[in-house]
Amino acid sequence: MRKMMGMAAAIALVGGTVQARDNHEAAAGEPLYTDPDAGALTGLTTQMVRDAADLVTQGKVYRLGVVSGPETPVWGERTYAMRVVDLGVNGPNRVTGHDDRVETHLGIGTQIDGLGHIGIDGVHYNGVPAGEIMREDGLVRYGAENIPAIATRGVLIDMAAYRGVEVNEPLDAFSAADVQAAAAAQGVEVRAGDVVVFHTGWQSRLDEPEVFITQAPGIDASAAAWLAEQGVVAVGSDTAGLETNAPSADGSVLPVHAMLIAEHGIYILETINTSELAADEVNEFLFVLGAARLKGSVQAIVNPVAIR
Repeated sequence: MRKMMGMAAAIALVGGTVQARDNHEAAAGEPLYTDPDAGALTGLTTQMVRDAADLVTQGKVYRLGVVSGPETPVWGERTYAMRVVDLGVNGPNRVTGHDDRVETHLGIGTQIDGLGHIGIDGVHYNGVPAGEIMREDGLVRYGAENIPAIATRGVLIDMAAYRGVEVNEPLDAFSAADVQAAAAAQGVEVRAGDVVVFHTGWQSRLDEPEVFITQAPGIDASAAAWLAEQGVVAVGSDTAGLETNAPSADGSVLPVHAMLIAEHGIYILETINTSELAADEVNEFLFVLGAARLKGSVQAIVNPVAIR
């Protein structure tokens, strides 16, 4: 009888352990994406989406994309050209209309950098050689058309407010300590699965293309490393390149891009319109993004949405 009671207790203990694990897994939610090519987005779960949806209390929607066009400041020789044609008068009901054709680089205006954008010494995220993804007529792996839909908690960190200014100074660099202090001052915590966006007020200088592109403030490598440690899935800014344009001490080129994209599979969002969020002092929100599915693209012009 004692043996039977012992066995029953053991079975109950095992059953309780299994039930506790099942309850924990249910609370954590299921992974949204399991394909390693999704990069950091494999860290998103269904529970993260539900939690982010719970942040919607007012129903106010913020459009985070700027207009991409021929006047938008660009890196290097990128260009944009639109052509609209008249479709004429058609049928007895005289239907008229227009069609369009655009020739553009996809790195103009608000954009998301795919995992095929940046590598280190010819090697991309997860150790994939550039030769395995690159073709002149389009990427055959890590194309931006494969970036999964993103719906998760968004966090705005206002670095201009942290510095006590409307617009951060040119070449201002935000360290990990700066980012942590700014977040703490706002009373916001950076968590796994987050999309973190920085406000600098830099878009007030959009009418100075050279300055906007080459003198921007932004995070440094220490901040990027800290964000990666927190398990974020994407990092963005209202600047054209996210990271500070200030030269790094060791001469590294685009150290933040290299670390986030190539080492951690974390997506970068550039030229995000953060002005309304900052004006309303919105620190957290539901972030939603679906990248345009242009086959083989390296990056994508996007118009993400924040909902509070």
